[in-house]
Amino acid sequence: MKQLFLLNLSLLVSVCASFASPDSCFQQKTSIPEGYTLVWSEEFEGKDLLPDLSQWWYETGGHGWGNHEIQNYIEGVVGQDTCALVSDGILKMIVKKIKQEVCSVRLNTLKSWTYGYFEARLKLPAGRGTWPAFWMMPTNGKAWPEDGEIDIMEEVGYNPNEIVSTIHCNAYNHTKGTQKNGTKMIPTAQSEFHVYAVEWTEDFIKGYVDGECYFTFANDKTGNRDTWPFDAPFYLKLNLAWGGDWGGAMGVDESALPAIYEIDYVRVYQK
Repeated sequence: MKQLFLLNLSLLVSVCASFASPDSCFQQKTSIPEGYTLVWSEEFEGKDLLPDLSQWWYETGGHGWGNHEIQNYIEGVVGQDTCALVSDGILKMIVKKIKQEVCSVRLNTLKSWTYGYFEARLKLPAGRGTWPAFWMMPTNGKAWPEDGEIDIMEEVGYNPNEIVSTIHCNAYNHTKGTQKNGTKMIPTAQSEFHVYAVEWTEDFIKGYVDGECYFTFANDKTGNRDTWPFDAPFYLKLNLAWGGDWGGAMGVDESALPAIYEIDYVRVYQK
């Protein structure tokens, strides 16, 4: 059970570090940086079939979300159809067609944090048009990109298994073509679970997959909010988009529907 895993996490990681093979203890490494302690987690092990709304809230609507996305985000269930299902300790986010409309879900944590190590164990959906994400936005944000955005993991179905970690701010964002990011090919991202994470401190933001750092963005220490607005509380977001400027850049394939984005857990550590 994942509860037992949490209780013994520190001991198990220490034991793993002593093994010759990096995958001797787990399929994916969970290299929590030194000095961090678990402060919040969602293990999706409750008896309810829907996400725990004491931990999460739904964003809803079908207005394109600034990226010309096609899906309508709903509150989990429409009639007998569901786009958010918890079973066997896994949250399944489902993008599907309901009465000629493509529907999906976008979930946000009620809690927010300033700095920490944030990770989730995910299996990505397949199909041209899918656009899964695990990311962060400022709790009191009033303007984008001035208030910042931290994308822990994104992937688009037309470029399967290439994962991306990105930051956006006023100086560095995709509307200017100046965004700062890292990419990595994970051949089994759509067929197996992997651990995606970001470490965010007052000095840097680093993106990880399975314990390996593949993206670093350093605070330039100039005090310029255009280049570093990352000093305020941010909350976590999980969503599965369909189409849009990036997800639909090569068109969409509706034969891929329904497509499923699976989340095993989400954990937050702080010093």
